Order: sequence, then structure tokens, then C-alpha cells
Amino acid sequence: MMQIKELKKNLILVITQWPSVIGQWVGWLLMLCFICSCSVSKQIGKQVNSILLSDTAISTGHIGISIYEPATNKYWYNYNADKYFIPASNTKLYTLYAGMKYLGDSLVGLRYQEKDDNAFNIFPSGDPTFLHPDFKSQPVLNFLTNDKRKKFCYTLYDINANNEIEPLGNGWAWNDYNYNYMVERNEFPIYGNIIKLNYDGLKFSKYQLVINWRMVPSYFSKYLDTIRDISILERNLDSTTLRKKLLKFYAKRDLGSNNITLLNDGNNFSRQEIPFYTEKNRTVINILKNDFKINIEFCRIINGDFKILKIHSQPTDSLFKPMMHRSDNFFAEQTLLMASNEYLGFMNDEKIIDTILNFDLKDIPQRPKWVDGSGLSRYNLFTPQSFVYILNKTKNEFGWDRLKNILPTGGTGTLSNYFKDASGFIYAKTGTLSNNCALSGFLITKKGKLLIFSILANNYITGAAPIRKAVEKFLLNIREKN
Repeated sequence: MMQIKELKKNLILVITQWPSVIGQWVGWLLMLCFICSCSVSKQIGKQVNSILLSDTAISTGHIGISIYEPATNKYWYNYNADKYFIPASNTKLYTLYAGMKYLGDSLVGLRYQEKDDNAFNIFPSGDPTFLHPDFKSQPVLNFLTNDKRKKFCYTLYDINANNEIEPLGNGWAWNDYNYNYMVERNEFPIYGNIIKLNYDGLKFSKYQLVINWRMVPSYFSKYLDTIRDISILERNLDSTTLRKKLLKFYAKRDLGSNNITLLNDGNNFSRQEIPFYTEKNRTVINILKNDFKINIEFCRIINGDFKILKIHSQPTDSLFKPMMHRSDNFFAEQTLLMASNEYLGFMNDEKIIDTILNFDLKDIPQRPKWVDGSGLSRYNLFTPQSFVYILNKTKNEFGWDRLKNILPTGGTGTLSNYFKDASGFIYAKTGTLSNNCALSGFLITKKGKLLIFSILANNYITGAAPIRKAVEKFLLNIREKN
């Protein structure tokens, strides 16, 4: 009987002290987590000092770093993480979110209204895949060409004053207009808004060299020089020497027109890609009429009672993957315009950016200055934490498996020369402008922990290669030790 009473007494004592015991254990666990967290942060801080801040290239400029573990909702490390940097093509991570949010599973290639006697009103959607060489299936072209009796009216809405798209973005380097990474934006892209120019042999006349070209689209043939005059001094040269001398040139399009001239250069010409002048969509109409004999004209109408139908062109991820893997500026700019068209009903990059920031991304840690879709603009300003935020949000809303398929991993895309031994363990977006280098993405550690990171470097005076090598070494060290 005494044993039972003693047992009850001990049991009551344990029960009454249990909250205190739990509190002590919780306290110890929290302290342990804090110590571990401090330990990781301290470990990473040592690597930042020894690998990044001591790097001779990085030390000439500024760097911001943020490393976050979504499973614990904890930052492992921050350095200048709330400061603003020019992000270059890391801007495409925000454009990717906009596209995934508003473009659905497949792109709208064209909207149209069917009227009487084979007449159609067509409404372009900004789809960059139309006649782009990356995409073999062309439903919009099939619709436009399957019946030669069709007549098409490329409609200009009175309400589409919002659709005044500037072909080149704010803060772009205007004198890069002749390079294939700075393609003009517009409502109705065709062939990627690029002229593909290929040398296809030549022949000599008495005092002239006639150059043969293969050009896509062929419409631009009339804008290109085909004859090079042979000077008096050159006429005595043998044909082999003369050929080598006269083929050293490059093609340059005039700013504000599609006239192309050949300028002397130190390298032999073989092929070149030149952005064409869209001329407020007149160029695409001329290409369709000239190269495909499509009966299409501009007209201004107010939307009537005809039902608007859609033609879907490509799966959206088939656009997003090359946009991220090769950092395609044109695809990114058009993605933002398409998102605007689908959500707002018109194409305006500034208004869709404001809408997304004010509603979808209203809880962002530091509101960015987001200017364009591609990151070509030096007016863009983002913080490392804002990239950690958008990567985490994109993963949570659209799924990790889908995101892994879109972002390049080590040894692929713009990471083709980096992280080759970490393929399948890093998925990230690069960013490069002169004196600006960025890398933001996901890193899986040796212990299987998923981290989100952003490293932005600005104002260094070297090229990007030493910055990338230092960042690669830093991230691989984090992967090995955690």
C-alpha cells in the first residue's frame, strides 16, 4: 500500500514538473539550432572572405550574396543582400514568373475573327515562335496559307493606344542594334525578327565582284549590296588573293531602315544574323506578302459582333527553356509582352510590370526597379534577397520538377563551362553585362539540403570569367561542406 502511495506521489511530481522539463528541452533545441545556424553562417563567412572578397577581380567592385534554406525558412548567409545591383539577365527570372503565371500551358499564337467570303480579322499576340527556326510546327502559318482565297485584315484597334511598343527598351545600348542579342520587340514577330545572311559564293566580272547570298527571309534581298567594286590597285592581283581580300567584311544595317551595307573587316565573312527594322509591324506584313503570297493588309476597325477565336502555337515551356538556357533576350521581351496581352488585354511592358509588383509580388522584401523583360537595361536594379524571393515563390507555385526542366544545370546552357561536376545539383540563371555579373538559382548540398542563392557582382574592371570562376569555387565549397 505504501509503495502505491509513493508511486502516485512520484507520478504527480513528474506531471507537475513536465511543462518545465519540456521548456528546458525546447530551450536546448532552440539554442542548438541557433548555434548550428551561427556555425553555418560563420563557415560561409570565412569562405566569402577567402574566396570572393579576396579575389582581385571582385575586390575592384561590389558584391551582394544571399543564401536561404526554404525547408527551415532560414537565411544561411547575407552580405549586402538588401542592397541594389544591376542584375543583367537575372531579370529573366522575374519574366519567367510572369510567363508561367499568365501564359498557361500553351502559347496563344494568334486571335482571329471569321467574317464572310473568306475574310478574317487577325489580332497578333506577340508570339516569338512564329516562323522561328527552333519550332518546326507552325499552326499560325498553316492557318494563313491553307487556302489562297483567304483575305486577312491585320487589325489596329482604336483602343490599342496602349500597344505602342518601343522596339528598343529603356536603358538599352542603342549602338548594339546590329547585334543578334538586341532584337526589336513588336506585336507580330516573324523569324525571330532576325535576318540570316549566308555567303554563297561569288563571281568576277571585269571590274567588279558579284556576291551571291542565301538570305532568310528572302524579302530582304533587295536591301543588300551584291556588288563590290575592284579598285585599280586590286585589278592586278591574282584571283585567289583578290578573293581573300574582298571577302573581309561584315554586314551592317542602317539604324531606322533595313538597308544593309558591307563594311571592311579583318575576318572572312561566312554568315551573320542581323536584327531587322520592324517599322511598326509593316515589315512582317511585307514578308508575308512577298515570301508567302498571303493576302494581308492593315486596316483599322472597331471590334464588332464576330466571335474571337484562338490558335495555340507551342507548349509554353518549349519557349521558356531556351529563354533560360541560352539567355534569349528576344524570347524574354516577347514573353513579358504576351503576359501583358493575356492579363491586361494589351501589350505594355511597363504596365504589366507595375501590375505584377503591386499584386502578385506585393510582399517582396525589397521592391526592385524592374524595367524590361531581358535584363538588357542598365536601369534594372534588384537585390540578392529579391532573387531568392522570386525563385522560392516560383518553385512553390509551379513546382520544383517543372522548374528543374526549365533552368540550366551544370555543363548545360549558359553554365556549359561551369559546375560540370555538379550537374543535377545546381540549377541557375546567369547574367552578364559589361562590368556586371550575376548568378541566382538552386543548389543541392552533399547532405541533400536544397538552398536558394543569389550572387550579384557589379562595377569590377575585369571580364566576367574570373568572377564566374570564383563564384563557382565558392558554391562548390558550400555544397561539399553541408
